[in-house]
Amino acid sequence: MQQYTADNLVIHPGSHADPQVIVDVTPQAAGWGTIHFQARRLAADATWRFDCGENELALVMLGGVVDVASNRGDWHDVGGRANVFAGLPHALYLPPGTEFTVTARTDCEFAVAWVASNAAHSPALVTPADVPVEIRGGDHATRQINQIMPPGFPCERLVLVEVYTPGGNWSSYPPHKHDVHRTDAAGNIIEADLDETYYYKIDRAEGYAIQRVYTDDDSPLQQAGRPIDATVIARNDDVVLIPEGYHPVSCPVGYTAYYLNVLAGSAQSLAAVDDPAYAWIKDSYADVDPRLPIYAIA
Repeated sequence: MQQYTADNLVIHPGSHADPQVIVDVTPQAAGWGTIHFQARRLAADATWRFDCGENELALVMLGGVVDVASNRGDWHDVGGRANVFAGLPHALYLPPGTEFTVTARTDCEFAVAWVASNAAHSPALVTPADVPVEIRGGDHATRQINQIMPPGFPCERLVLVEVYTPGGNWSSYPPHKHDVHRTDAAGNIIEADLDETYYYKIDRAEGYAIQRVYTDDDSPLQQAGRPIDATVIARNDDVVLIPEGYHPVSCPVGYTAYYLNVLAGSAQSLAAVDDPAYAWIKDSYADVDPRLPIYAIA
């Protein structure tokens, strides 16, 4: 099994043979058995075909408009925002056994993520009106969360959210982790064992975000002699892998960082544990950042 470092925790765009693929994360490259992630682009009128096979799949429109035709139904005019900084998303959930074709109505970008599933859920279109928006944290840890497919969404394993971090702010903060499955005496999940991807967009081409990934003594990787303690630079269209450990993010002054989180693992849950060294910060917030939300929410 691989040792995770600052080099292999980031998957950069541009290495895939298919020019429609912006960036690709395979379970083999990530060193896990869960999430396969791609960001893709299509020129107007171009198509992409895919067979979900034994996987459930989520498609999130990053920008532009598509039609989707499948053996489980058809959806027209999916999308609408110009880019991720211009409004709330459309998304489509497709269950195992779905064969589909995406046809671009405009030049577009979208993300797709899929994981193995035995579920028999129905396809579901998520529109901006279906996406709860949360302004989380406070002070310089204020961020915007768009709940695309939160826990409780009718699927088996996938969880998807979008996060916006204004310049000078932190998110995924205080640092939290979800790398051991734990329940309380009543059987409630208090921490899930989840793999996670962070797909980044920055509002200016030269921008970046900084993310630290580090494990503690509870981490199975650390117990196996493969601890993680890495600080990575995430630029536009990079994917940062979170196999285990705490993973806070910082955005430099003058920029806004966006990331799409995909999670899957032991439960369809976001149950996590804060790093006890920093958990006190939640009780210190005096205000919320007035720059959020970053666009009007109806």
